Amino acid sequence: MITTALIAAGLLLGFAAGYLVRRFWAAKKLGSLEERVRRASEEAETKAKEILLEAKDKAATLLVDFKKEEKDRRKEIEVVESRLTRREDELEKKTSAIKTEEGSLKRKEEELQVKIGEIKSSEEKVREKLEKVSGFSADKAKEELFNQIKEKHNDDLARLIEKIEKEGDEEIEKKSMAIITTAMQRYARSHVAEITTTVFPLADEELKGKIIGREGRNVRALERATGVEFVIDETPDSVIISSFDPYRREIARMALDKLIKDGRIQPAKIEEKVEEAKEEIAKRTQEIGESSAQDLGIFDLPKEILQLIGRLHFRTSYGQNVLTHSVEMAYVAGMLAAELGLNVDVAKRGALLHDIGKAIDQEVEGTHVELGRKILKKYSINEKVIEAMQSHHEDYPYAIPEAYVVTAADILSAARPGARRGTIESYIKRLGDLEKIAMEFPGVKSAYAISAGRELRVFVVPEKIDDFRALELAREIANKVQSELKYPGEIKVNVIREIRAVEYAR
Repeated sequence: MITTALIAAGLLLGFAAGYLVRRFWAAKKLGSLEERVRRASEEAETKAKEILLEAKDKAATLLVDFKKEEKDRRKEIEVVESRLTRREDELEKKTSAIKTEEGSLKRKEEELQVKIGEIKSSEEKVREKLEKVSGFSADKAKEELFNQIKEKHNDDLARLIEKIEKEGDEEIEKKSMAIITTAMQRYARSHVAEITTTVFPLADEELKGKIIGREGRNVRALERATGVEFVIDETPDSVIISSFDPYRREIARMALDKLIKDGRIQPAKIEEKVEEAKEEIAKRTQEIGESSAQDLGIFDLPKEILQLIGRLHFRTSYGQNVLTHSVEMAYVAGMLAAELGLNVDVAKRGALLHDIGKAIDQEVEGTHVELGRKILKKYSINEKVIEAMQSHHEDYPYAIPEAYVVTAADILSAARPGARRGTIESYIKRLGDLEKIAMEFPGVKSAYAISAGRELRVFVVPEKIDDFRALELAREIANKVQSELKYPGEIKVNVIREIRAVEYAR
């Protein structure tokens, strides 16, 4: 029991001692913290005083600098004011001098007016005295004198005027001939009229049999798909492709080349290769148009215009290739414009595009000049270029000087020896008219003039034209050709109606 009491007393003493020790240490730490706070406060006050003193020093320095700058500026302002004052004084002096001079000039002007009045009065008196003495008025005397001089020197004046006119005409002719000769000498390119056939060389004579096919079915399929005539047996190791249309001839040539390379010459393959040739020639026309424009230094034409320029490569005019003619014209027109000091770019563009309507004149009604104007307006070509090209057949008035240059270049290019053949053009026109007559009838799908115009092959839509109507159509076309066209010999009208049944096994 005593032991328990002692343990309890010991615990109480321990707790009390721990509490006292802890309180002592807490008081000691609190005193140390207060000391630190006090020292930090003193340091802060010291720093604040230092900063304040430093700020006062800087403010005083700035104030001194500002006063110095203000003093300098006042000096500058005083100098400027002094200059302005001097200038004002000078201006006042000049103004005063000008006023004085102006007054002097006014007085002199008044004196001159008085003298002029006196002179006029004197002249009037002298004229009146002369008229009184001579009995003529001044106008009548002048007229009489002029008539006497005219009568005396009439022959001399006539000869002088005639001489001046003759010398002027000779000088103009010399100058124009020099310009044209210079232009033609600077442009020298061979030019040969195109013909209506294309020779396709064969590596082997045996290929002719494949091209003809069993009972001639291959060559008939080729002629039907391309609208040309294949002459196979006339020349060794070659096939002649005959058509008045260079575009068709080129498609036929390309298709035949593809068929020979493929090795399978049959009707189905023929149609496939013809379609491929048409797609390729469309790309080729674009390339030809771009190349022609680039050769002339023309780089900003729309791609649609370039496509039409390329199509001119497959058109002829009196046997002359239209694109070659247009490019040649552009060169000549550019040189003529340069010699005459005109706009070279407008002249070249007008010459290149003058026959652009011929690219579509077989498909759209209208003259090639009017179609060309519409095409160029549609694609926003410069109005000056349109004015330069529209007058080359004198359908429109010559609006600008460059129009004369384009017309002159057209005549020069067309008149070159060997450039054109009139008989070819009339022949081609007759073939074109033949096809046009056939296409006017309803139900006609396509029409081709072949065998130099001795045969007209007409393909019809089988759903619209039956067998009996095909016979009637052949007779009607023949009658219309007979009544509207003039031609030697006879023309065979061949109406072809073909029905195909196609199905696919899947």
